[in-house]
Amino acid sequence: MICHRNPPEVFMRALVAILVLSLGSLQISVAQMQTPSVEVPQAEPQDQTPQTPAPQAQASQTQAPQPQAMPAPPQTARQALLEMFIAPKPGALEKHLPEITRKTLMSGGDPMKSDVLREFVNFSAGFTANQKSLSTFDEGPILFAMEPAGQQEKLEVLVERDDLMGEVDEIELSPRVYKEGALQSLPVVPRFTFSMKQEKEIWKLNEIAVTLRIPLADEDYLNGLKKRQDQAMEPMAVGSIRTINTAEITYAASYPDRGFTCNLAELGGAGGEPTPEHAMLIDDTLASGEKGGYKFSISGCDAHPAARYQVTAVPSDSDSGLRAFCSDESAVVKYDADGKAATCLTAGVPLQ
Repeated sequence: MICHRNPPEVFMRALVAILVLSLGSLQISVAQMQTPSVEVPQAEPQDQTPQTPAPQAQASQTQAPQPQAMPAPPQTARQALLEMFIAPKPGALEKHLPEITRKTLMSGGDPMKSDVLREFVNFSAGFTANQKSLSTFDEGPILFAMEPAGQQEKLEVLVERDDLMGEVDEIELSPRVYKEGALQSLPVVPRFTFSMKQEKEIWKLNEIAVTLRIPLADEDYLNGLKKRQDQAMEPMAVGSIRTINTAEITYAASYPDRGFTCNLAELGGAGGEPTPEHAMLIDDTLASGEKGGYKFSISGCDAHPAARYQVTAVPSDSDSGLRAFCSDESAVVKYDADGKAATCLTAGVPLQ
């Protein structure tokens, strides 16, 4: 576990990039209670007798006093945190910084001269421009959530704990990311603890603590991490296929009596002058036939000089679920979802 406290300005920039994961503004609604005035209707005149005339009775008209509007409840530390990080109104961030922090960051009188504040405002402006995808919560297990339309991704910031101790409130947050409805495993599991302290009845951000947890014994976490790593291998394999295509064209042009080569080692080599046996067109790792979780091979050189070739890349782990890739002298890269080289060569789908 790694813990940093009272981060300097450089960390604050990174923190902004992580924390400002959504957009929107805090709206605190205050119910206004109004009681309508009550009017007592005028009584009908009493009956009169011929012998003893009675004076007419008239009811007095009264009106109940109108109650005053209920005062707004004091802002909670959680509401202050929301206002600080995602409220669009000017000065929301500075309002909740300690006085000494404000003076340090805003030396010179212009808040926008501070790199931290300027960077935060730029991030916040981009997020608050898309308020429809943001939901904020004054209470409950979620602080805010963002679900951009049409992206099939969702981010939630959870409240792990909210401990109020007099004039100090510690709020611990953690992110949770979904893709196509499935919870995603993060490379590390970060948690942010915000220590809020009241100054003149305003909650101020007094301290930030960041912890990074790596659950090495969690099987689900490790499987998710492996899946992320495997997915990153596919673009690398495609790049290597294209590198080999380029190398083959250069090789055939440099050694027309040989044409294309079906020997990866002949495309590699280092030191000295290029030769047909060591043309020095690709790196030695790729020339060895295995790189980035994929195995590469060249075949199909039909004659001498060769006018054709086929190159394939298959996952080193056949159970990884990764795609196979292939190409030929046309330089069109194709793939096979089952990870089979033969299927890719005969019925591969062109890569878009």
